[in-house]
Amino acid sequence: MISVLVFVFILSILIVVHEFGHFIAAKKIGVRVEKFSLGFGTQLFKHKKGETEYSVSAIPLGGYVKLSGDTPEEFKAKEYEYLSKPVGKRFFVIFLGPLLNYVLGFLCFWLIFSVGYPALTAKVGTVMDGFGAKAAGVKPGDKVLEIDGEKVVFWEDLQKIVQSKSEASKVSLLILRDSRQENIDVVIKQDQFNDVLGQKRKIGLLGITPDDEFITVRHNVLESFVLGAQKTWELTILTYKGLWRVITGKLAIKESVTGPLGIFYITSKAARLGIIAVLHLMAVLSISLGIFNLLPLPILDGGHIVLLGIEKIRGKMLSLKADRVITKIGMTLIISLAIFVTYNDIIRLFGDKIIKIFGR
Repeated sequence: MISVLVFVFILSILIVVHEFGHFIAAKKIGVRVEKFSLGFGTQLFKHKKGETEYSVSAIPLGGYVKLSGDTPEEFKAKEYEYLSKPVGKRFFVIFLGPLLNYVLGFLCFWLIFSVGYPALTAKVGTVMDGFGAKAAGVKPGDKVLEIDGEKVVFWEDLQKIVQSKSEASKVSLLILRDSRQENIDVVIKQDQFNDVLGQKRKIGLLGITPDDEFITVRHNVLESFVLGAQKTWELTILTYKGLWRVITGKLAIKESVTGPLGIFYITSKAARLGIIAVLHLMAVLSISLGIFNLLPLPILDGGHIVLLGIEKIRGKMLSLKADRVITKIGMTLIISLAIFVTYNDIIRLFGDKIIKIFGR
């Protein structure tokens, strides 16, 4: 039940922030907002204040802001209508939704670095057979202090240093064992694996796993701001690299996308780990949503921006017929994508169980 509530909470925040971007931008340029809706399906709540009806519906998988005169059929050339505004102002209305999602992601990262997050220490948990660490005498409970003179504090530090030594034959570890420091030379084993972008990478391995020892890491407000910005930028670059590899066929789309079912599964795991994990998930989803919405596909904000660019070049809006065709194509693409990712989530999460049930 808690997982469901966290799932609904996260999605609701992301949707409200996105639609609020469109809402506040429309208000700023003098466009009437007729409806502000969270969710679809049966209405659970509605309230009209001024010219806007606010509503909450039963299915929290989306939302929308209805602007006055935002379609050619409804447009009556009134100054308060969306289509009466110049291209630049309409771009502002469209773009502010994804931008606020992007900002929300950054703010979540900033908050995480400020309040503190758990990090694994460089204490050894298990030593694996067949690797250099065991042969060199590394033992469970040892704490790695340095690798080839580079300081190690967290397990993440250890991983980055060791994996970067893919061409080295051995490394020198400074470890803490029973309050004594010792130097141990460990032979590195070379291996290949596929990273998150599906690219083969050659890395070095010691053959150790971490202990369950965590410490809370906190930074001051300014450091957290910088780290939050760096994390946001790294995620942005990673996302666009992933999208490019999907477009060029180097990464299968089924390995790079997930839908509501997959997000619910991830949310359930985050909810069990605590508020920091939930905030981290919200940051990733919010930034991803902002980037996804800017893709140049019909129906998405990015598609509307492309149409605005065409209108600017042509000096006039598209015809009503062209607008309807583009809308239908966009709806078909989005529905097809939704069906695909849902099917993919079901196979990925429950494939083994389905095979057992129907394979009998």
